[in-house]
Amino acid sequence: MTIREVCLPDDEPAILSFLHGLQDYEADFEPDRRRDPDWAVEHWREVQHRCAERHGVMLIAEEAAGGKVGWAFAHDERAELFVVEAERHHGFLAELYVVPEARGKGYGRALIRACEAWAKSRGHKLLTVGVLAGNEMAVRAYDAAGYRPYTLFMRRYL
Repeated sequence: MTIREVCLPDDEPAILSFLHGLQDYEADFEPDRRRDPDWAVEHWREVQHRCAERHGVMLIAEEAAGGKVGWAFAHDERAELFVVEAERHHGFLAELYVVPEARGKGYGRALIRACEAWAKSRGHKLLTVGVLAGNEMAVRAYDAAGYRPYTLFMRRYL
């Protein structure tokens, strides 16, 4: 298993595939997921912009044979003023996806650890992650990695 930084443009097709895979997975329990043909390219452009603007990192998980099986994207984040200064500037794990056939083999855990190492290298004392409430597999994975609930967003369709 190898976790490495993204190499563009070589890794772009795999990342676009991962974005589609995550969207398809989340659409099973979250009805607001976009399914139009343009969304992945639009989102990928936004991710690249956010990565550059917020001093982020994009990582690829590879099998020993070199097959790409997952990716993660993390960036600097700044919390609201009511948060103590020591935790206001922190890392945010914005994207993480592992292909279904590679799940349960430690790739997700390795990507999380690599994002934590990146955050520490940036001087952060905290790494946060957003998880859809219906994504029970991700909630379990982050819980197993030591993450605990921090905030809760609720919604009501009108």
